[in-house]
Amino acid sequence: MTLSPKATGTLSTSTGAAYARILGVGGYRPERVVPNSEVIDKIDSSDEWIRERSGIISRRFAAADESVVDMSEHATREALAMAGLEAGQIDAVIVATVTHPYQTPAAAPILADRLGIQAAAFDISAACAGYCHGIAVANDMVRGGSAQHVLVVGVEKLSDFTDPYDRGSAFIFGDGAGAAIVGPSDTPAIGPTVWGSDGSQWKTISQRESWIETREKQIDFPAITMAGQSVFRWAVWGMAPVAQKAIDAAGVRAEDLDAFIPHQANMRIIDAMIKQLKLPADIPVARDIAETANTSAASIPLATERMLREGEAPHGGLALQIGFGAGLVYAAQVVVLP
Repeated sequence: MTLSPKATGTLSTSTGAAYARILGVGGYRPERVVPNSEVIDKIDSSDEWIRERSGIISRRFAAADESVVDMSEHATREALAMAGLEAGQIDAVIVATVTHPYQTPAAAPILADRLGIQAAAFDISAACAGYCHGIAVANDMVRGGSAQHVLVVGVEKLSDFTDPYDRGSAFIFGDGAGAAIVGPSDTPAIGPTVWGSDGSQWKTISQRESWIETREKQIDFPAITMAGQSVFRWAVWGMAPVAQKAIDAAGVRAEDLDAFIPHQANMRIIDAMIKQLKLPADIPVARDIAETANTSAASIPLATERMLREGEAPHGGLALQIGFGAGLVYAAQVVVLP
């Protein structure tokens, strides 16, 4: 027997804003500064080698009792202040992270509770592209009507997932949090997102397997490992075309940009992308990696907050942001700075 639907009801749908924009950003950098001199002995390296290879001079490490939720809260309160909003006006919380130490519960609902709200809250795992993924999702939520104001946080405590003896990765990572509030706009302010993945290369950046300590084995901490040269080649040759597609999708030209804010993975990657995109010399470029190292999902919002605070990028200007990392995944969009 074939059943037929009743067809007596008609669904209602939500209606959102015509456009969305980033209303405010905030950043949090842990107090402890870790120069290269504290890293080099365990990897038989030198300050000069690290600077030449990555552009990194120092990084920040969170305190032992400082969590990704703690850092997220600090960054969020700054973003709310810039946006001129109260926490109770947030309808959804998105936390992009790969270093919240629990598979469940997610960090987002804990952060929401810290803010005194019971909004929709969930984590996304897109590594260094997580923040750009979060902005894309928040934009769609605001325009689709499922939320009016969305908090997007990129946060990492990578010091907990770094093997200090791994020569290929010990010097690369740092800790921090960046936050953004996405809300309604009367004019276009978040361009189309160009994103994708290449899962065939997932082993190039991955978490090392761990096991329970027994009499036969010691615990192998689940540190993040990386095939540096493979990642470098993928980022240099694969991400500039993605960035260009985001510029084209937004209907602007490279010379229209007021800032370029790429993921802070490696100074040489940033320089190569600038060259391939043929960016004019007058466009400020985020180079926060020198003092923050690679903070994964936090790197773009941290750089955005600093550039605005220090007057390196203009409020209301156009910025190209692109994140790329483990997965391998990537996402880019042109946004109007708050």
